[in-house]
Amino acid sequence: MKFVCSFAWADLEVQDEERDFVGSMIETLNLQDDRKQIEGWLKHPPPPEEVDPTDVPREHRELFLDAVRRLVAADDRIDPQEAETLALFEQLLV
Repeated sequence: MKFVCSFAWADLEVQDEERDFVGSMIETLNLQDDRKQIEGWLKHPPPPEEVDPTDVPREHRELFLDAVRRLVAADDRIDPQEAETLALFEQLLV
């Protein structure tokens, strides 16, 4: 979830729709015990050194990319910085 939250910051602001998306992921993935920490990453971005995309296990990479793609599209507008960051992550994880 740290990676997903870091993506919400790609355009330097977290939109309400992105917060809602992360909230629904917390529910779907049954992460209520981690809600406070996850919501904290939406208030202040995780440190860059803690979000190395190559740390995502291979078996989870497609799930991660799918979640990030849905997050980026959650506010119905894709900022050029978001698109660039997503393209970079896709290259690193494929």
